[in-house]
Amino acid sequence: MSGPIMVPVRRPLGDTGMATHPLALGGSTFGWTLGRNEAFDVLDRFAGVGGDLVDTADSYAAGRSECILGSWMRDRNTRDRMRVMTKVGRHPDHRGLAPVDIRAAVDDSLQRLGTDRIDVLFFHGDDPEVPLEESLGEVDALITAGKVLAIGAADFSPERLIEARVLAANGLPRFELLTTRYNLMERKPFEGATELVAHAQGLAVLPYFALANGFLGGQVRRRADVRHDARGHRVAKHLGRRGHRVLAAVDEIAFAHGVQPASIALAWLLAKPTVVAPVASATRPDQVEALIAAASVELHRSELVELDRASA
Repeated sequence: MSGPIMVPVRRPLGDTGMATHPLALGGSTFGWTLGRNEAFDVLDRFAGVGGDLVDTADSYAAGRSECILGSWMRDRNTRDRMRVMTKVGRHPDHRGLAPVDIRAAVDDSLQRLGTDRIDVLFFHGDDPEVPLEESLGEVDALITAGKVLAIGAADFSPERLIEARVLAANGLPRFELLTTRYNLMERKPFEGATELVAHAQGLAVLPYFALANGFLGGQVRRRADVRHDARGHRVAKHLGRRGHRVLAAVDEIAFAHGVQPASIALAWLLAKPTVVAPVASATRPDQVEALIAAASVELHRSELVELDRASA
């Protein structure tokens, strides 16, 4: 393992009352590009170096991601030390955020995960067809039943987040977390109104695609490096003058700190006042240390300025 020896760092997960390591392992690859055994290897390494926050969704690989995570927790007896985040709203059997769909989706997720509770339940995108108070009312019942401990929003607009806070002021459950696409290569959708609302509401922000589909890990520098699959196509769009400028800045700072480029890209996110834990995936166990190491990297102000400038 390269870089400094790491001591597990913990941060409050917003106002949920939970504290976790400030890096969430993304489970979107489980059951998609990673089979059961490969996913177990990644999860073993993640837990072994202090990771305890895992992000999945009922729609990832049509539920297989939750099944793999659940079987790993059961096999390794790790449920009580892990914090599990999942999302509902996009599974083909329970699309949208109608109360009946939320209820059924949560029960199905609990079964796949092999647990009696979901630590954080996200609404997986907005559902303009359903009044938000109806969706939150159903979650209120799930919280009362002990099936859900806290809730978050995935890719909600600033306007809907404000509406949700008004409803919370009237007694409905409050969004405590927000997950949204945000990284050095994709800044504009979050920076601005969404960031202002998140800050004003004290939302714990968990950026997904934190490494821009792996591009910020620095393994792809030329078109010839691009894999011919869906993930490779996403990475390829970042190749270009701006992408190379960002990688050059990340490389220089990573060398100065003795860590991998991925650690610097994640440390930049962790320096943002609203960000609590970036969400990043690993396809091999040996990639996990670079993710976890980000929490131990303190970027200097000049380095943050350089990264901001390179990615502008």
